[in-house]
Amino acid sequence: MRALRLGFRFLLIVWIALLAVLRYGWRRARAGRLTPDAREALRGDVLAQTLEYLGATFVKFGQILSTRPDLLGPGYISALARLQDQMPPAPFAQVQLMIDQELTPEARARIEHVDAEPLAAASVAQVHRARLRNGELVALKVQRFAARRQIERDLVLLSMGARMINALPALTPMSLPGAVARFSEAMHGQLDFVLEAANNRRLAANFSDVEGVEVPRLIDDLCTRRVLAMELIEGVRATEPEKVGGDRAALARKGGEAILKMVFIDGFVHADLHPGNILLTDDGRVFLIDLGLVAELPPEMMRPWCETFMAIAQRNGREVARLFYVYAPRVAVTSYAAYESEVMALFERTYGKAIGELEASAVVSGAVGVLRRHRVQVDPVFTVVHIALLVAEGLGKQLDPTLDMVQLAVPFLMRALATAPPGKPPLREPPRADV
Repeated sequence: MRALRLGFRFLLIVWIALLAVLRYGWRRARAGRLTPDAREALRGDVLAQTLEYLGATFVKFGQILSTRPDLLGPGYISALARLQDQMPPAPFAQVQLMIDQELTPEARARIEHVDAEPLAAASVAQVHRARLRNGELVALKVQRFAARRQIERDLVLLSMGARMINALPALTPMSLPGAVARFSEAMHGQLDFVLEAANNRRLAANFSDVEGVEVPRLIDDLCTRRVLAMELIEGVRATEPEKVGGDRAALARKGGEAILKMVFIDGFVHADLHPGNILLTDDGRVFLIDLGLVAELPPEMMRPWCETFMAIAQRNGREVARLFYVYAPRVAVTSYAAYESEVMALFERTYGKAIGELEASAVVSGAVGVLRRHRVQVDPVFTVVHIALLVAEGLGKQLDPTLDMVQLAVPFLMRALATAPPGKPPLREPPRADV
């Protein structure tokens, strides 16, 4: 029966993929002559639509691909970034049954009421407001009954597709099988709420001495592998920063420093960091939520990464090019001189600007674009750092347009460089001259 379901799903995926090719051909013919950027944007839009038709697992994969500007061009990234992991809610009877199955009778008796309408519904779980018998309001995250079976089925097919695509020489540099393997590991982690609870506790410990940066407190006896209970935070999602009250400039600085601490001091980073997973309160607190995906930065790479970001802050294009090249997991550069020259040109365009006028995320994104064009692969964990900094700067600028993320980052970089262990040896050295 499992093989039959897998076969039907495979045929459906092939059919949807064929329709996508036809849809792209039709839209391309109607559009007429397009610039390369416009063609890429069209392909990205068709890809994003196709992933939506394929369902929740593929939507999540597209969201993670949207954080890999080293693999895909800006047209693809922009389209994939619009994907929303919003699903129709599961029937409330299934939610209640899952709660009853997962919790002990004593723990279940503590829950007096659960709202039938979810606060949010995604591919793996949905969140409901609940009230305990002591009057405390909590958020209950409840896994969907069919989530594990559906995700594991799609992961098998996704892995098969990645291996087939990787056989095409033009697409080999994307290393899709590796990306799918990391995605599979992340999805299996999201199916185990015990791991998410552990991530929550670790992040809470990391910020225990930082005033105003928190994660929701867990209700330990109501947490299992498929149910997670935590305090309900009444705040504004960072997707709507205009609704935030209080001292907005202080909140911007606090949020930026929290992300810099995660990246450069703790080496333990929220890997699904987007404005929807940041809550801001009127009393000046920043809450990080939804900790199913995290990334732990390898200690031996902390120094090389800090040196890279320091070179970026100093606008040293030659050193940025060298550091990315020597630590890249894989390179296929045809001309190192051309690659180095393009990186240096990127930073030369910033000369004459005050440091406060620079956007760190834009500079890093530009550098990653050069790496992609010259086939210098970026370590996947670096992209988590990149996205974290992009979110920090984007949110900070909305709350306080005068925020200088580069200046804010320098003390964290200096501290990290002073305490980081020796970095691992470079994987290669730049060629002395092009052959």
